[in-house]
Amino acid sequence: MAVQKELSPGIVVLSAVVGGISVTSGALLTVTSLFGYAAGAWVSPEALSPGLIGAAMAGVAPALFTIGRARLWEDVRSLVLPLVIVLAGLFTVSLLNGGSLQAAEGGPLFLALFSLGWVAVLGLLALGAVGCLVAQYRRPAGPAGGAPRQPVVPLPAWSKPPLAVVGSGWFGIGAGLLAFPDFWGALVPWTVNRADAQGLGVWALALGVGVLGALAEDDLTRIRPALRAVPLVALATAVVLAVHFRSVDWTSGPGVSLLALVTGLFTTGVSGRWLLSRADRRSAALPDTPLAAVPGSARAAVPDSVPEPPLAAAPDARPSRADDDA
Repeated sequence: MAVQKELSPGIVVLSAVVGGISVTSGALLTVTSLFGYAAGAWVSPEALSPGLIGAAMAGVAPALFTIGRARLWEDVRSLVLPLVIVLAGLFTVSLLNGGSLQAAEGGPLFLALFSLGWVAVLGLLALGAVGCLVAQYRRPAGPAGGAPRQPVVPLPAWSKPPLAVVGSGWFGIGAGLLAFPDFWGALVPWTVNRADAQGLGVWALALGVGVLGALAEDDLTRIRPALRAVPLVALATAVVLAVHFRSVDWTSGPGVSLLALVTGLFTTGVSGRWLLSRADRRSAALPDTPLAAVPGSARAAVPDSVPEPPLAAAPDARPSRADDDA
């Protein structure tokens, strides 16, 4: 089992900055999309795609503000690693599709300036995210995280197959849209261009990594920030899809798959928070008992130390020849 590490201040600052930017930019993209306007950094054929990107940004922002409450890196990495993927991925997509930016297409002045700021800010955040991530993994284990920790509230066995299906679905769709946007973009149940397909692919890939990462952690206490983000992202996505209901081909296979994945994402977040809240309530009912010792947790049945048998119980505890001579 890997040794735990303390959370670096750089990760905390990065998450707070990204959270603030995500709230404002995500709200702009989402609200304009709800009113039928495509206000993204690049030109889109429909308002749905930038609205979905904005909904994901706004949905994850509240969870980013809670990362500073954590003490260990292992307690937040299920959210930070997808965050780094989003920042680096959206910056790369913006550069690869530079000809589709609002500034390059001669869009309205506000959107042209927004697209330039989008690329500049994403570049700085992506660079900072990669740097903070490298510094975090090079950080030595501190006194608080020097010992490995057993899972405190493990995932129920019944939840692991659905988690694997949901995570693999989002991961596969995201990888396909990123690597082969022309092929996979044609399967999206509404009209998208290359930049839309890859931008949506970045978020789908990050969601898949987050869900599969939670499955790998196998401890609800270590995915607490991610559990705050997942249902909000799913709910915001559902609102945008509901407003643009007529733009989506719901009778197609991709439309049905999208509905199933969004529903699975929301169910994953809600059920995970419910299980964690139940464990917290049990811990609160026993104020002098740590969560690891609460009945039902993984460590409740594992004693910290096994007492050694007394000397009298040893079968060969007989006087030695030296004692007889004395």
